[in-house]
Amino acid sequence: MSEKIVQNWITLAEYDLKTAEAMLQAERYLYVAFTCQQAMEKLLKALFVKEKDQTPPYTHNLLRLTDTLTIAAELDEEKNRFLETLNSYYIESRYTEEMSELSEMLHRENAQSIFSTTQELFTWLRDQI
Repeated sequence: MSEKIVQNWITLAEYDLKTAEAMLQAERYLYVAFTCQQAMEKLLKALFVKEKDQTPPYTHNLLRLTDTLTIAAELDEEKNRFLETLNSYYIESRYTEEMSELSEMLHRENAQSIFSTTQELFTWLRDQI
């Protein structure tokens, strides 16, 4: 696989992280969490391509992705719990009751926390690539 594919995943991940920031400003808190999950997924897939020289698995599960990577040993319990939390914000269908339930659980404070923690983990992960 080429460096071009890795860079494409990184570009997509960066776009999603910027979208999360815009959603925070727009007070669209569910989409903050969702795009943070998407940003991490794409960055992990960039690392997968870099390490394995293969197409990444078709999964949205962040923990499943990290388990295949060398960084798995470096992720402490707190980071793993955070990735598990982000997993819960992946929205398979944006037209379900689940979306309403997730929206009710989010407010500015925890959306800001999700965004900030994602930024920190994103920066660390980006440095691994």
